Amino acid sequence: MSKHKHHHATIDDRIDELNERRAKVKLGGGESRLQKQHDAGKLTARERIDALLDAGTFQETGMFARHQSTYFGLDKVDYPADGVVTGEGAVLGRPIHVASQDFTVAGGSAGEVHSDKVVAMMKASLTTGTPFVFINDSGGARVQEGIGSLAGYGRVFYHNVLLSGVVPQVAIIAGPCAGGAAYSPALTDFIIQTRKAHMFITGPNVIAQVTGEQVTSDALGGADAHMARSGVVHFVADDDEQAILIAKKLLSFLPQNNTEDPPIVDPDDTIERDNDLPKIVPVSDKKGYDVREVISHIVDRSDFLEVQAGYAQNIVIGFGRITGRTVGIVANQPSVMSGVLDINASDKGSWFVRFCNAFNIPLVTLVDVPGFLPGVAQEHGGIIRHGAKLLYAYSAATVPKLTVVLRKAYGGAYVAMCSKDLGADKVFAWPTAEIAVMGAEGAAEIVFRREIAEADDPEAKRAELVEEYRSTFSTPYVAAGRGLVDDIIDPCCTRAELSRALEMLASKRDVRPAKKHGLGPT
Repeated sequence: MSKHKHHHATIDDRIDELNERRAKVKLGGGESRLQKQHDAGKLTARERIDALLDAGTFQETGMFARHQSTYFGLDKVDYPADGVVTGEGAVLGRPIHVASQDFTVAGGSAGEVHSDKVVAMMKASLTTGTPFVFINDSGGARVQEGIGSLAGYGRVFYHNVLLSGVVPQVAIIAGPCAGGAAYSPALTDFIIQTRKAHMFITGPNVIAQVTGEQVTSDALGGADAHMARSGVVHFVADDDEQAILIAKKLLSFLPQNNTEDPPIVDPDDTIERDNDLPKIVPVSDKKGYDVREVISHIVDRSDFLEVQAGYAQNIVIGFGRITGRTVGIVANQPSVMSGVLDINASDKGSWFVRFCNAFNIPLVTLVDVPGFLPGVAQEHGGIIRHGAKLLYAYSAATVPKLTVVLRKAYGGAYVAMCSKDLGADKVFAWPTAEIAVMGAEGAAEIVFRREIAEADDPEAKRAELVEEYRSTFSTPYVAAGRGLVDDIIDPCCTRAELSRALEMLASKRDVRPAKKHGLGPT
């Protein structure tokens, strides 16, 4: 429309022009690129937002934003929405702010205005106390904008830190996420990566040039690699649709911000119900079992959202509800490495405890642990430093803390799994619990070494003294007698006992010494 015609345009003409411009922006990089995105089995940036948000709630911000760079001919190039769709809407009736990178526009590359749009949403999340969801699908920094692109990244990182512990932050990795771009997801609370996406600091080609190592994108930065090996991601999704469903379910457990409690929902489940808990956990500590079966009998409708399910599988973490109240569950997994605590399990558990504490989510800890993993690799890898993170996180947590000792609880690992002395509000033990410095067999070898050696029948004497040690020190009644266990309960009553304790502790207040922040092990 010429300037002359525009001057004489009617309001209808101007509305038509607005609608044309909006339609053009919504096409992103054009029909062919949108189709290419679909051909790759991916949703477009706007389709992802539509799938995430409740119908009719999305209000876009910055649709007509345009980069300000003139280098390398950029002044002649128009990038619709500057390659990222931003705005606000609702997920399951609760407001959030969202940014979704558009790979069809310049490969979703991040320039200054692009990053400033993302930052604007982060600031809005802080102002309104609402979660922030960032859907990543970008080739990286917009090289044509030079250092301005890096400055934009820096502002995103800075605001990731400002939001940390104030509002939940969720990153969905739905395409490439390379170089500096990978650090924003790493600064969020949860990363959901699809199997069609890749995330790494240095790509396979550069690695091959610098080190000579040959590696594929999947092996280097695929979702399964980041789950099983690096522990970078928290959830793996087959595709965009599943990633978005995971994000929606995750948000349903969380409060909007750190000043609120998680939502209480209709449990649609009884407090006391028939269960097979006594049959799930073998009395013999030599036999393994899947602790997730125990969890399913404790939480409402057996609905448990496991976090980092494929990483450090000797410990299980995740969210559930007990009679409508969100809880964070930390449990040793006897079916994997006997549930021993090692470096990765300690990191996984401590991070989760800190998240739950930041967002007012009560903690339920299920204990069946033989100790910390021995070995040169663990010692040289810093098991002392990493194990201390779990001790620190539990000690620092002020939310309601409930502990159930299912079976063995030995040594320092017993203390680390939210023992009474780390501030557990309630400690329950099953009759099968053994709480001791170490297992009865090992302890008897030390305490009764001479008696066993001098006996006419050392094996028979050893068996007798092992049982003597177990009955003297390893039963839950000894710990209960010292006040380290509040009650010894029938396993069938575990859900009911936890429900009553959560109700009583809902008004818990734990005032700590004033300080800027603690200096926990790193």
